[in-house]
Amino acid sequence: MGGKIFKFADNTMIYHKIRSDDDIANLQSYLCNLVSWSNEWQMLFNVQKCKVMHFGYNDRKADYFMDVSK
Repeated sequence: MGGKIFKFADNTMIYHKIRSDDDIANLQSYLCNLVSWSNEWQMLFNVQKCKVMHFGYNDRKADYFMDVSK
């Protein structure tokens, strides 16, 4: 299942089911692509306000990052 992005006003949410290490890598890739897009369009994220929400019984609780070095 691919990730989904929801955007409303100044809020953005990415949703992705995590069932494997590949899913974790895909979600991290979506985050990197979103940051690249936001830099290109000068719609930067306030990374301090960004959060990861984990749901489910078999949650893998991976660590994600947003590249803010640019």
